[in-house]
Amino acid sequence: MTNDVVVIGGGVSGLAGALALARARRSVLVVDAGEPRNAPAAHTHGYLTRDGIPPRELLKIGRLEVRGYGAQVVDGTVTAVKRLPDGRFRVALADGTEHEARRVLVATGLDDVLPDVPGLSERWGRDVVHCPYCFGWDLRDQPLGVLATGPRAVEVALMWRQWSPDIVLFQHTQPPVDDKRLEARGITVVAGEVVSIEVTNDRLSGVRLRSGEVIARRAIVVEPQFEPRRSLVDGDDTSGIWFAGNADDVKAGLMQSAALGVTAAVAINADLTEEDTALALQR
Repeated sequence: MTNDVVVIGGGVSGLAGALALARARRSVLVVDAGEPRNAPAAHTHGYLTRDGIPPRELLKIGRLEVRGYGAQVVDGTVTAVKRLPDGRFRVALADGTEHEARRVLVATGLDDVLPDVPGLSERWGRDVVHCPYCFGWDLRDQPLGVLATGPRAVEVALMWRQWSPDIVLFQHTQPPVDDKRLEARGITVVAGEVVSIEVTNDRLSGVRLRSGEVIARRAIVVEPQFEPRRSLVDGDDTSGIWFAGNADDVKAGLMQSAALGVTAAVAINADLTEEDTALALQR
């Protein structure tokens, strides 16, 4: 059987796209590796009507809705996408199974690459964070640190000042910071390389500098490098393949990712409609 669409990735973007396509009476298969970007977080925020829901619970509800319209959702990891001579696609999974599709929607998300500071990755999504709209409210009025990792460090610190009056900008390995805006907003700049973070009772409690000094903080803000997961279909020939969510826009949050999934689905359905019409004319 050839599916109209195989959706690679069962996060909010992939599921939103699958829902729109299933409601358009397209045959849809969603393949999900079960590795959502926000899995480390206890709750998701900013998703209207579902604010505060655990990430996997949100996806569980989404799967039920998608299946309710006849779409299939399977657990698995896609290892290859191959274009067939007739223009269709063969999607191979790690378990050896293969599925064919007329179109492919890639909603595989991205990887957050963190600075090489011991302890950061273990706390990621808990009290090492990057998005103020996801975590700012919950960390409001707490002593926060911003780890400088690039040229946007000052802007990041100024943004987080909206949520807390106690912000420290750690210069880390970046050039010296001299910006009057920081002083005007009461943001302290601390020179010196950060070598680790301190944890007390499973809670981030401070930042240790190479000098040995520990500065008490409740959470650390880090801007990671965003690496979209697009290696399966990287290349010039992507005709018939759509991207959505963080695989398309690394800055998209939950609701934006869902919207991107729907937008891609509408475009895919329109493309399939044109093909269906052309085939009908040939017959």
